[in-house]
Amino acid sequence: MQRDELIEAVRSVLARSGFIVSRPLSMRGISFDVVARRDDTLLIVKILSNVDAFSKENAEEMLVLGEALGASALLVGERSGSGEIDESIVYSRFGVPIISLTTLSDHLLEGVPPFIFAAPGGLYVKLDSELLRKLREERNISLGTLAEIAGVSRRTIQMYEGGMGAMIDVAIRLEEFLDQPIVTPVNPFHHSAAPKNREKTAAAPRSSDHFGQEVFEQLSGMGFSILPTSRCPFEALSQDKHILILTGLGKDDSRLKDKAMAVADIAKVTERCSVIFIERSKSKHNIGGTPLVGRDELRKITEACILYDLVGARKEDEKH
Repeated sequence: MQRDELIEAVRSVLARSGFIVSRPLSMRGISFDVVARRDDTLLIVKILSNVDAFSKENAEEMLVLGEALGASALLVGERSGSGEIDESIVYSRFGVPIISLTTLSDHLLEGVPPFIFAAPGGLYVKLDSELLRKLREERNISLGTLAEIAGVSRRTIQMYEGGMGAMIDVAIRLEEFLDQPIVTPVNPFHHSAAPKNREKTAAAPRSSDHFGQEVFEQLSGMGFSILPTSRCPFEALSQDKHILILTGLGKDDSRLKDKAMAVADIAKVTERCSVIFIERSKSKHNIGGTPLVGRDELRKITEACILYDLVGARKEDEKH
C-alpha cells in the first residue's frame, strides 16, 4: 500500500469509529500527519509504510505536543527492516507506540484490543497486578510457590504485583494455575512522557530570525510561556493561565494560505485557539479560520486580554 493510501485508510478507520479527523498535512518536514479527537481522546498520528523512517526528532516533537495538548502520540505503520508489523502487537520506538492498520481497525471498529506489547527481550503481556495479588493472598499462596509455578524468582512475582509486564509463557502458566484470566489489554493510546529538555519557558525563546524573536518577546511580556516547535505548521505553543494558542509566524506570503488552513484545521480538532503573526498587516484578518495579526498591531498590545479579544474577534470574522 502506498503511503498516501495508508494515510487515507487510517483516517477512514478513525472517522468510522467516531473521531473527528484533520485533513492530512501535506507540508514537508512535519512530525505528524493527522490529529484526531473523540470525546476526551486526542491523538497525534504519524503514518509510515516503513517505520524505520521514524526519527527520534519526530518522536520528541510528537511527545512534547502530546503533553502540552493532552494528546497521545501514535505511529501507524506496515513494516520495518525486520519484517511486517504484526497484528495485535503494540511496538514502540523512542517512546511512541507503534501499531499496524489492522490492529487499529480491530481495536476501534471491532472492539478487540491488542494484548501483547514488544519490549527488549521479546513479547510481553500486561497483568492485572491487583487481581494477581488478591488471588495469591486469598488462596494463601506463597511468593515462592507462585514463583516456582511461573518459573521465575520471588522478586519477579513481586514486580508483577507491582505492575511489571510478563513474558507470554509465564502469563499462561500463571493463568492455568490460578484458573482465572489475569492478562489485561494494552492501551495503544496511552500518554508517554515528553523529553525533559523541551520544557516551556516564561522567557522568550531564541528564534533564528528577528521577527520571530520580536513576537516571542512580546508574548512573553504579556505573561505567556512559550514552547517552540520545529516540525509543526506553527512555530510555538503559547500558554498562560487562561488559554493555549497555536502560534504561527507568517513570513512567506506564498505559503501563508496553506499554513493558515493547516493551523486552523489542527486548532479545530484539538479545540484550541490559533493565530498567525505576520510581518505586514493585510486587509484580510482571517484565512480559513486562523486569525492574522500584523507586527505593528502586536507592538501596540501590552496585555494578554487585549490579544484574546483581538484573536476572538478575528476568529468570528470567519462566520460573517
